[in-house]
Amino acid sequence: MKQLMLVGATGLVGSHVLRQALADPTVERVVAPTRKSLVPHPKLLNPLVDFERLPEHADWWAVDSVICTLGTTMGVAGSQAAFYKVDHDHPLEVAYLARRHGARAFAFNSALGADARSRVFYSRTKGETERDLQAVGFPSLTFVRPGLIGGQREQGRPAEQLAVRVSQWVQPLLPRRLRVVPAERIAHRLLQAVVVGAPGVHVLPSEALL
Repeated sequence: MKQLMLVGATGLVGSHVLRQALADPTVERVVAPTRKSLVPHPKLLNPLVDFERLPEHADWWAVDSVICTLGTTMGVAGSQAAFYKVDHDHPLEVAYLARRHGARAFAFNSALGADARSRVFYSRTKGETERDLQAVGFPSLTFVRPGLIGGQREQGRPAEQLAVRVSQWVQPLLPRRLRVVPAERIAHRLLQAVVVGAPGVHVLPSEALL
């Protein structure tokens, strides 16, 4: 793999993907479209974009693979409609544009319990995103489904941070699927998925990430 697109590079998992990808000799260039500038790096192309109006014909869409770690919370988004736009609509638009320009592998940071038929809005949104990504037509498509994610976020998520701390205290007693997964491990599996680019659709549950 020579050209990698990373969407969501400023988030917890995305920032780990970015560091790992820039250090990976098999990755020649990382294209990371963001709203705010990233720290410059010789291998990094960082176009500043508005995800509401992505430039459809930009030449930097021509990459070999894509990793998407976009995501928000209901508290930050402010409404279900705004949440759905960030967690479903934006990843889908990125996928369509990258595929149209030749990308062959896509890895998506989804979530434990993702199910398009779920009554839980969060889980249903993730499930619908997975379902719709499958219709884009990537030869290689991977869904990583972590539960609680361990790591220090720039943007505070008090409820999630409390849940992570409690889970870490009782970690030995929890089933593997409910244990806290370090963000760097999730990043590693996302990057590994697109580097290998195995044909077909692949789902990595939370317990497989430990």
